[in-house]
Amino acid sequence: MSRKDEITGKQGKSGNNVSHSHRKSKRRFSINLIKKRVWDEEKGHYVTLRVSNKTLRTIKKKGLSSTVKDNS
Repeated sequence: MSRKDEITGKQGKSGNNVSHSHRKSKRRFSINLIKKRVWDEEKGHYVTLRVSNKTLRTIKKKGLSSTVKDNS
Protein backbone atom coordinates (compact mmCIF):
# COMPACT_ATOMS: atom_id res chain seq x y z
CA MET A 1 0.00 0.00 0.00
CA SER A 2 1.47 3.32 -1.05
CA ARG A 3 1.73 6.27 1.31
CA LYS A 4 -1.10 8.21 -0.27
CA ASP A 5 -4.07 10.14 1.08
CA GLU A 6 -7.23 8.24 0.13
CA ILE A 7 -9.38 11.35 -0.34
CA THR A 8 -7.10 14.03 -1.79
CA GLY A 9 -4.52 11.76 -3.44
CA LYS A 10 -1.59 13.63 -1.90
CA GLN A 11 1.74 11.79 -1.82
CA GLY A 12 5.18 12.49 -0.50
CA LYS A 13 7.64 14.64 -2.44
CA SER A 14 11.34 14.28 -3.09
CA GLY A 15 14.05 16.82 -2.47
CA ASN A 16 17.63 17.22 -1.35
CA ASN A 17 19.50 17.04 1.93
CA VAL A 18 21.96 19.91 1.74
CA SER A 19 25.05 19.73 3.90
CA HIS A 20 27.05 22.64 5.24
CA SER A 21 29.39 22.35 2.24
CA HIS A 22 26.33 22.31 -0.08
CA ARG A 23 26.72 18.69 -1.17
CA LYS A 24 23.30 17.35 -2.08
CA SER A 25 21.83 13.89 -1.55
CA LYS A 26 18.28 12.78 -2.31
CA ARG A 27 15.69 12.51 0.45
CA ARG A 28 11.94 11.96 0.75
CA PHE A 29 9.35 14.24 2.35
CA SER A 30 6.58 11.98 3.70
CA ILE A 31 3.06 13.19 4.38
CA ASN A 32 1.51 12.85 7.82
CA LEU A 33 -0.84 9.88 7.29
CA ILE A 34 -3.25 8.73 9.98
CA LYS A 35 -5.51 5.67 9.94
CA LYS A 36 -8.84 6.93 11.30
CA ARG A 37 -12.42 5.72 11.62
CA VAL A 38 -14.84 8.42 10.48
CA TRP A 39 -18.64 8.38 10.77
CA ASP A 40 -20.37 8.50 7.37
CA GLU A 41 -23.81 10.09 7.80
CA GLU A 42 -25.07 9.08 4.35
CA LYS A 43 -24.30 5.37 4.79
CA GLY A 44 -24.94 5.30 8.54
CA HIS A 45 -21.75 3.51 9.61
CA TYR A 46 -18.05 4.05 10.25
CA VAL A 47 -15.52 4.14 7.41
CA THR A 48 -11.81 3.52 8.01
CA LEU A 49 -9.61 5.91 6.04
CA ARG A 50 -5.88 6.62 5.65
CA VAL A 51 -5.83 10.39 5.40
CA SER A 52 -3.36 13.17 6.06
CA ASN A 53 -3.71 15.33 9.13
CA LYS A 54 -4.77 18.32 7.01
CA THR A 55 -7.54 16.28 5.35
CA LEU A 56 -8.71 15.06 8.76
CA ARG A 57 -9.06 18.66 9.95
CA THR A 58 -11.09 19.46 6.82
CA ILE A 59 -13.37 16.47 7.51
CA LYS A 60 -13.97 17.70 11.05
CA LYS A 61 -14.81 21.18 9.73
CA LYS A 62 -16.95 20.37 6.65
CA GLY A 63 -17.98 16.75 7.11
CA LEU A 64 -16.99 13.63 5.18
CA SER A 65 -19.42 13.83 2.27
CA SER A 66 -18.69 17.47 1.34
CA THR A 67 -14.93 16.87 1.61
CA VAL A 68 -15.16 13.91 -0.77
CA LYS A 69 -17.29 15.92 -3.21
CA ASP A 70 -14.83 18.83 -3.23
CA ASN A 71 -11.83 16.55 -3.94
CA SER A 72 -13.34 14.31 -6.60
